[in-house]
Amino acid sequence: MTSGRSKEELQGVSLLGQKNVKYKSDYAPEVLESFPNKHPENDYFVKFNCPEFTSLCPMTGQPDFATIYISYVPDEKLVESKSLKLYLFSFRNHGDFHEDCVNIIMNDLVKLLEPKYIEVWGKFLPRGGLSIDPYVNHGKQGTEWEQVAKQRLFQHDMYPERITNR
Repeated sequence: MTSGRSKEELQGVSLLGQKNVKYKSDYAPEVLESFPNKHPENDYFVKFNCPEFTSLCPMTGQPDFATIYISYVPDEKLVESKSLKLYLFSFRNHGDFHEDCVNIIMNDLVKLLEPKYIEVWGKFLPRGGLSIDPYVNHGKQGTEWEQVAKQRLFQHDMYPERITNR
């Protein structure tokens, strides 16, 4: 029995292991890469936490800092984590509102992966005394995950966290 992945399974994964990777200076969805899910018959969550997400306010050019949480239930594809890191980094000089950033991230990942389910939650540090925490999700149309998405959205913040650090 062999383990690991064949070269065919890793076609399209070009950034992993590269030392001279170029960091894009503005929004770059083209850096996202995927590879085949070896277990599409299983429903399981993959979660990414990006505690150093930065974008720019489109009005003032001031930096906005956030933790971005991405959770998804894969179908046929998984996102390659280094490409996701570079993609999220590409927002650093991109000017968009918080709500736009989380929707753009989710839409790009839906386009790339066609996951069974995905959610993106941005927890932005306050500016002007107000923090904004946009949440967006998506369930694959025509599947049970479409209903799961509605239920999670309806009940998303029924038990809000106690915020003491921002």
